[in-house]
Amino acid sequence: MAVAPMEGVMDHIMRSLLSSIGGMDYLVSEFIRVSQNPIPVTGFRRLVPEIDKNSRTEHGHPVHIQLLGSNAERIAQSAINAVAAGAKHIDMNFGCPAKRVNGHGGGSVLLQTPEQLHLIMSSLQQVLPSHIGLSAKIRLGYEDESLLFENVSAIEEAGTHALTVHGRTKKDGYKPPARWEKIGEINARSKMRIIANGDIDDFETLMRCHEMTGCVDFMIGRGSLSNPFVFRQLKHRLESEGHTVKTEQNKKEPLLTLIDQYQKNLRGECDEFATVGRLKQWCAYLKRHYPYIEANLRELRQTTTAEEFLALLDKIERS
Repeated sequence: MAVAPMEGVMDHIMRSLLSSIGGMDYLVSEFIRVSQNPIPVTGFRRLVPEIDKNSRTEHGHPVHIQLLGSNAERIAQSAINAVAAGAKHIDMNFGCPAKRVNGHGGGSVLLQTPEQLHLIMSSLQQVLPSHIGLSAKIRLGYEDESLLFENVSAIEEAGTHALTVHGRTKKDGYKPPARWEKIGEINARSKMRIIANGDIDDFETLMRCHEMTGCVDFMIGRGSLSNPFVFRQLKHRLESEGHTVKTEQNKKEPLLTLIDQYQKNLRGECDEFATVGRLKQWCAYLKRHYPYIEANLRELRQTTTAEEFLALLDKIERS
């Protein structure tokens, strides 16, 4: 199971926090955009601090480096620099639906050109040492799914080791439901390791996704932010084979303690305004899993300091 990259929220501070809870197999960095010039070695060390720790969090979980762009030559050179910096695995983003990303030729817009997917992944395969992992992430398509299997074949024929598939098109955005049946078709036809992504946020959805796709590897994005304990809970259930043992979801998890640790970590790199902003940003995800946060979201968003935010959250939890 993997923690999905999410721009603007899944930075090294959040990765460290989730890693401290555990349960995941690896995490993926926010995408690093390759535009006019290759990313230098120093750039990777700045953008992904874990790279200096053997590409692992301080809690020992591997961190894969994700690149985004459309120029195969510059992407390949960036990957060489990433490995020189200490990267152990390169992932290519062909799934980002953001307009500003697609407008510059990156992310899911490339799902309209299978030949470009092949060129990029082939270029990476040619320059990366054999011990460096290579994967990609896609959606089912751009406007529709007409090129889905051409895209998968283009990536596979380039020598890619693994492919994460988000079960929606770019046009779908994040509207439910994810079409797991399409991921299942890919898994049945491909020799790559297929990693299912989309609408997985607890044991029941994980099992349904497994049954529908046949996948044994999964990636969770928004679900890991709405319930930061989800990977540990899933690991507990899976190790118990899903029988007789009640999910840890029924146990009160120390959310306040976790949020307090998060704000302390943020303070090491952010000012008060940015720290409070990040706490409020996280609440937009937490409200999906914690009803008391949703019920008090307006009051939480009106706080102006981290101390005020934590005091209010403590009061809410005690009530």
